[in-house]
Amino acid sequence: METISRISSMLETGSVLAVVIPRLQSLTVDAREQLESSLWKLLSPLLSREGQVQASAAQIKKLLESRNDREVLDGMRKVISLIYSSEPSLPFFSAVVKNVASTNLEVKKLVYIYLVHHAEAEPDLALLSINTIQKSLTDQNPQVRVMALRTMSGIRVPVISQIVSLAIKRGCGDMSPHVRKAAALAIPKCYRLDPNTLPQLIGYLSTLLGDAQYFVAGPAVSAFLEVCPDRIDLIHKHYRSLVKKLVDMDEWGQLATLRLLTEYARKCFPRRTQKLKRAVSKGFYDDEKNDDGEGDGEEYEVPVIDPDLELLLRACKLLLHNRNAAVIVGVVRCFLYLAPPDYLAAVVGPLIALLRSPQDMQQIALYNIVVVALQHPQFFTKYTSHFLVHASDPSHIWRLKLEILTILFPHCGMHLKGVIINDLEHFSQGADAELVRESVRALGRCAQGEPSTADYCLNVLLRHITSQDDVLVSESLTVIRHLIQQDPASHERTVIQLVRNLGSTNSSEAKATIVWLVGEFAGVEPERNFAPDVLRILVQKFADEPEVVKQQIILLGAKVYLHHLLQNPPKQEAEAESTPESESKPEQQPGNEWADDAAEHNEPEVETKNEEQQAEEPQEDQIALLWRYILLLARYDTSYDLRDRARLYKALLANPSSTELANLLLLAPKPVPHAPSPSETRKNLLIGSSTLIIGPDAGPFGLQGYHDLPDWVESGQEPDPSLRESDIKPEPTERASMTAGERLDQALREHESNIAAMKRQQHGPAGIAPSTVKNKSLDQWLEEEESESEEETDSEEEVTGSEEEETDSEEGESEEETDEEEEEEETDEEDQEEARQLLTQDNFRPPASRGV
Repeated sequence: METISRISSMLETGSVLAVVIPRLQSLTVDAREQLESSLWKLLSPLLSREGQVQASAAQIKKLLESRNDREVLDGMRKVISLIYSSEPSLPFFSAVVKNVASTNLEVKKLVYIYLVHHAEAEPDLALLSINTIQKSLTDQNPQVRVMALRTMSGIRVPVISQIVSLAIKRGCGDMSPHVRKAAALAIPKCYRLDPNTLPQLIGYLSTLLGDAQYFVAGPAVSAFLEVCPDRIDLIHKHYRSLVKKLVDMDEWGQLATLRLLTEYARKCFPRRTQKLKRAVSKGFYDDEKNDDGEGDGEEYEVPVIDPDLELLLRACKLLLHNRNAAVIVGVVRCFLYLAPPDYLAAVVGPLIALLRSPQDMQQIALYNIVVVALQHPQFFTKYTSHFLVHASDPSHIWRLKLEILTILFPHCGMHLKGVIINDLEHFSQGADAELVRESVRALGRCAQGEPSTADYCLNVLLRHITSQDDVLVSESLTVIRHLIQQDPASHERTVIQLVRNLGSTNSSEAKATIVWLVGEFAGVEPERNFAPDVLRILVQKFADEPEVVKQQIILLGAKVYLHHLLQNPPKQEAEAESTPESESKPEQQPGNEWADDAAEHNEPEVETKNEEQQAEEPQEDQIALLWRYILLLARYDTSYDLRDRARLYKALLANPSSTELANLLLLAPKPVPHAPSPSETRKNLLIGSSTLIIGPDAGPFGLQGYHDLPDWVESGQEPDPSLRESDIKPEPTERASMTAGERLDQALREHESNIAAMKRQQHGPAGIAPSTVKNKSLDQWLEEEESESEEETDSEEEVTGSEEEETDSEEGESEEETDEEEEEEETDEEDQEEARQLLTQDNFRPPASRGV
């Protein structure tokens, strides 16, 4: 029998049946049945797939060429499934293009999808469908027009760029807002297809930016940012309308609009300040002096916000309840770079709420929080508990949380400071080496940021020295060294305490750090100098120490010997200084008695000096011998680096003339170490950008497409604010603040008062009985309304005529009046008197005044 691999290869070639069936005939009946059943179970999936592959192409073509819409739809579905299953579907291009004129909407959708996918591979065949798509642009169904416009702009064939531009022009003037939105989305595609169409596209953008529908303005702003982001002059007259539509846009439109308006504000609104004087409390009496003794208060500057910028900031506050995290970050960016710091208090809460999102969103939110906290940490202090590290937090989350805690630490109260230090101490004793290292470093940053808690943090770190964890001990000593360098004079006892633990530590880095700290205190007063004793103890086990410790021991010996040389200059220099004095003395002649007497008299003084020098020589020789012994030990060490260091120090300290050079090299003042926040390099990156998340790995200029916000425009160079005034006059402030229901109620009241006034004029002084009103028929009501409308038109004509006559009389300023004008004036006066009499009658008084 054939093997399974042989059978599968036969199945792929389509010849399995021709091989298997003849062999089955040579077997017995029972064996044949058993083999057929097992073989069929094994090969049935492969056979069905092979049959599908063979029959699929012909079947699909047959379905596509059918006249039945249902069969064509079935064939198009199969073709689209081939596209998304990465199987060849290009051979059906000609059959698909024939169905582009189908009246079935579902078929048309699938045909358009196929064209957009394969038009670039078959541009000549794709051009055959352009005429049909152009006809669809004038279809009565707006959905068909939208699909046609999207398809035409999605076909990446440069020849049809002008046709696409004309289609966009037609779409910009369409009555359906969905078609106008599709036209806005098609503008960037047309620009990528042919950049030469930019002047035409700018005109279309200018029309779409002023569209009354908010879901058209959002895509228009996105297209503007991609096609011509520098043409700020197109935004002036649409600025206020875009701000008002910002709340109603979708998330993508809000993001694009916030980005555009943030850059627009930087380029069009200068930063202005106003100087004010602080209020000074005055005494009750005029001659009473102020508490500070000054007549006027101190001047301080207050930022002045442009009214249009304030309009944007108020609109942004409404977006803080958005469900999209990117919109929240966009509002924070707008407030951080445009508004005074007080506005940030409103965005801190929504920004903290993003920490309840999934971990990827938490990381992005934490990066943005770090940047804001580096500039304005005081707004996050009441949310400190949200940044405490959880046991389930991954490394990229707890690193950012520890960084935020160290940033907020100096601005917290004593209770929160204690909570933070206890939290850091707990995690510094954990099992994760990275978490231990970062926790100890965070303790060091807390001590540097708040000097009042430096001693407490130092005591916490000193307790870690006796730990069995080498990582904890070495990192703690590094942080302790940084803290000691802040104020070396006040940490002498701390170094002595570290020296006591020198023998119990097993970490080579910890020992090297302690020995280096001892070398920094090698130049203290001789009564309190403990460096030579420490050096004498360390030299005893020099050969057994690691290389890092040996290097620090040699450096300590060089520093101790250099201090000894500076305090006790060599004898050669003393003799060289004393030789000119001896030469200036007169030589003693034989026979000079006074000289002999003087010599005899000075002999005991010389003896006393020799005794003092002999007493001092052993002390000097101990340090010198110790230094020579260290050089001998290093000379025969196996490390090349160690031997080279020893030769360098020996050459520097052997010659008295190079003592100053050795002083500059070995005893140079060290700068005070400062451990900045790890995100200090990201501080100037733009919030909400991908470069902020990637950080320095993105390069000095960030990712492709990254650009920072422009600088504030200088005062006097900003565009004229009148350019932002719209042609439509704004409503009065009182009416604009009213809700829709209040406006309807007000209109109803005005309508009722007008009807009542017209009825009073029509019926005269006689009142209208309610019974008569209820008994009126529909025809009577209609006749009454017609008569009222005729009287209103007549009264309006009389009013307009009187106004025209008054204006003519004022413009002419003629001394003589005509008889007609006098008669009209007399009739007007009579009408006014009648109206007053009617108002004074009881029928026109309110019910309360009539005693009802």
